[in-house]
Amino acid sequence: MRVRMRSAGGISTGVSHGVTADPSDPAGLLQTERRPGPPLHRPDAAMRLLIVWHSRTGMARQMAEALLRGAVRATQDMEASENDLVVDIRRAQDAQVHDLLSAQGFLFCAPENLASMSGEMKEFFDRCYYGALGRLNGRPVALAICGGSDGEGASKQMARICQGWRLKSLTAPLILRSGAQTPEAVAAAKTLDSIGVGKCMDLGGLMAAHLLLGVP
Repeated sequence: MRVRMRSAGGISTGVSHGVTADPSDPAGLLQTERRPGPPLHRPDAAMRLLIVWHSRTGMARQMAEALLRGAVRATQDMEASENDLVVDIRRAQDAQVHDLLSAQGFLFCAPENLASMSGEMKEFFDRCYYGALGRLNGRPVALAICGGSDGEGASKQMARICQGWRLKSLTAPLILRSGAQTPEAVAAAKTLDSIGVGKCMDLGGLMAAHLLLGVP
């Protein structure tokens, strides 16, 4: 039996974000220049903290927002100027190698899906890993995970990637659990409670203070 192969319309090869494909790096895994996307706020800042997040049903997004608020509050409490520390927050699909290279500290926040990190967060690490490899050594990182009943799988996965980047873990991963077990509960929109908000704000503040104090 003869099978005729036909190219699928609309399928293209090469790198997205307007970057021309390089035969030696067709997936763009080694790209470090800035691509179209959210610009850096105050590019002249002395230090930058980068928050990268993904969320499916809302809780991890609220965690990332609380991380941001905590970092900003700590900066204000320490009477630092706007140029001393800028906090950038990026959804995982928008984060770039350039964002990583521009930052002195990192907060990564994502949900756990089927005992691993969410696909969009994994794609961020896949896309940026090699372009940043060997260029982030020693910078502090902390993880925030939204799980249903666990969260350890995603935490360990993300920690291994950070270890490969030679990042320095600032504290134990923050794992908050929604308790969702049934398909309906997993799919439903979720709200981060006040205790969770406080824990995330504390983590964001801890990272900001660490950077501002210049603790090795």
